[in-house]
Amino acid sequence: MAESTKASMDSLRANLREFVVRNFLFGKSDDLADDTSFLEQGIIDSTGVLELVSHLEERYGIQVEDNELNPDNLDSIVAIAEYVSRKTGASAAELSSSGAGGSG
Repeated sequence: MAESTKASMDSLRANLREFVVRNFLFGKSDDLADDTSFLEQGIIDSTGVLELVSHLEERYGIQVEDNELNPDNLDSIVAIAEYVSRKTGASAAELSSSGAGGSG
């Protein structure tokens, strides 16, 4: 079970990485680790946060509340994956394979 959960989180992180690389790094992911701080590295600005939130809400069917717009939830791929998993209560496998919100 633990390996399945790890694989599921890896898949969710891969999907999130793809979105971040495509939309904020213009396809260049050389130095992007899953725990890289978007704020410290200047990867996502305030407008980018809005784009990210819109993606999360559409893709994963969640509602990001104003009080949840903080670095603990949105400052890295790992943080976002954990946040989405907590928010939905679903396994990462269900999230990464879901068609919610289209192709992103």
